[in-house]
Amino acid sequence: MQVLSVTPEIFPLIKTGGLADVTGALPVALAGKGVAMRTLVPGYPQIMDAFKKKKPVHHYPLLQGGKASVHAAQIAGLDLFVLDAPHLFDRPGGPYGNAAGADWPDNWRRFAALSQVGGDIAGGAVSGYQPDIVHAHDWQSAMTLAYMRYGQAVGTPSMITVHNLAFQGQFGAGIFGELGLPAAAMALDGVEYYGGVGFLKAGLQAAWAITTVSPTYAQEIRSPEFGMGLDGLINMRSVDLYGIVNGIDTEIWNPETDKHLVSNYTARTLKARHPNRTAVEDRFNLDRDDSPIVCVISRLTWQKGMDILATAVDGIVARGARLAILGSGDAGLEGALLAAAARHRGRIGVVVGYDEALSHTMQGGCDAIVIPSRFEPCGLTQLYGLRYGCVPVVARTGGLADTIIDANEAAISAGVATGFQFAPADAGALLHAIRRLVAAHANPAIWTSMQRQGMKADVSWDKSAQKYLELYRLLLSKRAV
Repeated sequence: MQVLSVTPEIFPLIKTGGLADVTGALPVALAGKGVAMRTLVPGYPQIMDAFKKKKPVHHYPLLQGGKASVHAAQIAGLDLFVLDAPHLFDRPGGPYGNAAGADWPDNWRRFAALSQVGGDIAGGAVSGYQPDIVHAHDWQSAMTLAYMRYGQAVGTPSMITVHNLAFQGQFGAGIFGELGLPAAAMALDGVEYYGGVGFLKAGLQAAWAITTVSPTYAQEIRSPEFGMGLDGLINMRSVDLYGIVNGIDTEIWNPETDKHLVSNYTARTLKARHPNRTAVEDRFNLDRDDSPIVCVISRLTWQKGMDILATAVDGIVARGARLAILGSGDAGLEGALLAAAARHRGRIGVVVGYDEALSHTMQGGCDAIVIPSRFEPCGLTQLYGLRYGCVPVVARTGGLADTIIDANEAAISAGVATGFQFAPADAGALLHAIRRLVAAHANPAIWTSMQRQGMKADVSWDKSAQKYLELYRLLLSKRAV
């Protein structure tokens, strides 16, 4: 089965978040299941520099304001089509904005170009290649499905995965004339959205199937609270809506072999976690004692519930836990957490920024990880926590609700609990969960059982890849009809 994936980022070449992890892992996970996935990505400098032999398979004399070409390349075990369009992608900064973090003003043009090329490849533009299915990701590639719908590939099955509905790609109506779409596309059942052009909306309208990265999030986005203005359309398409939980790379995230850890361990040798715990205490200047260390590894934003955490920190310390916080984001939240660390020396430590190696050490040395997100399409840090015996404390939303079994009395008695859920997402509910955590941590039999139960959970890509494969097959059967 030939699948064309279209994405603005892919691990390990370019990453800003979980989207890249998914688009990088899925081709590998599907390869053993009879699926050949080729991925179309923008030719950012770091991607163009990653392959020496430039082999153009398609040329554009003019694509959204300049010359462009498509190259076939194999990089880091991934089969790629790379869109080389220097006027759009050869610039410093990140994939979506400059070094200061401001969005590029021509993002609509950059990702319209990516989508147009995706639609062209789906329609047979590359000699000798014809995908059976096209799989687009998020708003940056969603218009691929609109270009297919109004172009040569109208009969090719298509799918869009929504990694976060909050990011929609909404632009003024003035850009429509430069998209190269027929006038009929500027309609309610096309790309028009509240008088402008909606990239994600267009993809949701045109896709044969819509997936999100967890079953609970798939249901949440049907409500006004989580639907971000698109709940009406999503409800209209609900028969074609599916939720598939993400997996993680269990080779990179493996406490038995992880080179970032001071001490490797397994579910049978949990005492070997102790040197990692000491390393966390040293790095975050925490007192050395037997109280649980609760970590936070997160962007410091409202969505991630970091204001809830900031409100609760004094209560977390009062309930007998220590806090190790790694993250960056909102300046006000950074300041509030640093001030809390100053108030509670030895009980709270904060490192502002992101450090991949340190994040592994924290998962391997802390007792628990708290994720108080207001909404969380899937979440990966709780999956890392399960894998490392770092017990997750999560808000009951999205993928967090789907992946953690709450330590209520029945689950503890049955020996199946893997963490603590709380709702609503507020400081009071979080503190109640911390109180439960501290009580469970004081009982070594219960705590060890929870760690081991989490560590044996299947958080790999295998089950998820199988579900994507089943959905691809379903779409192909619809094409046959």
